Amino acid sequence: MIKEKLHIKNSNRLGEVKEYYFSTKLREIAEMNAQGNDIINLGIGSPDLAPHASVIEALNQHAILPQNHAYQSYKGLPELRQAFSRWYHRFFHATLDADKEILPLMGSKEGIMHISMSFLNEGDEVLVPNPGYPAYAAVTRLAGGTIRNYNLTADKQWLPDLEALEQQDLSKVKIMWINYPNMPTGAAGSREIFQSLIDFAYRNEIMLINDNPYAFILNERPLSILSLDGAKEVAMELNSLSKAQNMAGWRVGVLAGRADWIENVLRFKSNMDSGMFKPVQMAATKALELGQDWYNHLNEIYARRQEKVFEIMDALNCDYESQQQGMFVWAKIPDSIEDGFALSDSTLYHKKVFITPGGIFGSNGNRYVRISLCSNMETLEKALDRIQS
Repeated sequence: MIKEKLHIKNSNRLGEVKEYYFSTKLREIAEMNAQGNDIINLGIGSPDLAPHASVIEALNQHAILPQNHAYQSYKGLPELRQAFSRWYHRFFHATLDADKEILPLMGSKEGIMHISMSFLNEGDEVLVPNPGYPAYAAVTRLAGGTIRNYNLTADKQWLPDLEALEQQDLSKVKIMWINYPNMPTGAAGSREIFQSLIDFAYRNEIMLINDNPYAFILNERPLSILSLDGAKEVAMELNSLSKAQNMAGWRVGVLAGRADWIENVLRFKSNMDSGMFKPVQMAATKALELGQDWYNHLNEIYARRQEKVFEIMDALNCDYESQQQGMFVWAKIPDSIEDGFALSDSTLYHKKVFITPGGIFGSNGNRYVRISLCSNMETLEKALDRIQS
């Protein structure tokens, strides 16, 4: 007997939340490749380089030990928390208590969800940058919060206009997401910018979250908001080993900052997972011990790639700032083209090169496109040849 399918409604919290843009686009690219196309994907910031050899060796050494395959602590290994604390002190000049002010995560994207679910109630408002990482808005919706976009624009160097914000009613705002070095625009942060944001958060009783995974990429002066006096009273910071340590698929991140807020996030997190694989934690500990030479070597590679991507942007007649940080190039499209989606589709379907339309990051990105630096020089040269042909 054939029965009809059950009709089960989605949860209300899914609401207008859509599948992540890159999830659907990668599926389309895979289908195009299956049909015989050779698509060059310059869209996603997934490092193509390997972690340091000592990190892989540490993973192997600890993976062969039978006792290392058990469930792990929800707080992460003491060794890993201490390594994060030393790393923050060494490179960011920020002092953090390894037991109370550091919480390892399975990637910093996990932390966006954990923070939102730990602090947001229905009706709470969240300041989300436009343009900005799409997860900030999506997770706000899933947690029941209300999105309040704040504008980032080229004429303001992609920095928030705090004076304009304070002319609005901010009484319901609980969280503000910031991200410097900025993705997607490549704009740099500074101590002055962070201090003004800290003061703004104090005045308006807003929790400030800096998402900081690009701190080391094409940036000579890595900076943490937690290095400023008083920051831990109003701010937390997410960081990650995905970018600067080439460990994207390993899923190792951290949430750092105020102890009682970290404890609240742990209460939620402990109901969501059973801790990170111990060999991965031990390898991450090794990665956090790498010296400045590692970051210098990485940035030499990214600097050469960035120059080649500038050539690609020139071939597309796009305008860009040459002092961008992070692992992308953000560029304004020609006035003759409708929007970034049109240019992205044109290069994909006619040149077999995928670049990211800036509009996926918000309406202020509609006149922009983004290219990742996570492809080798040969691939970038090939993409340039296709676009120029």
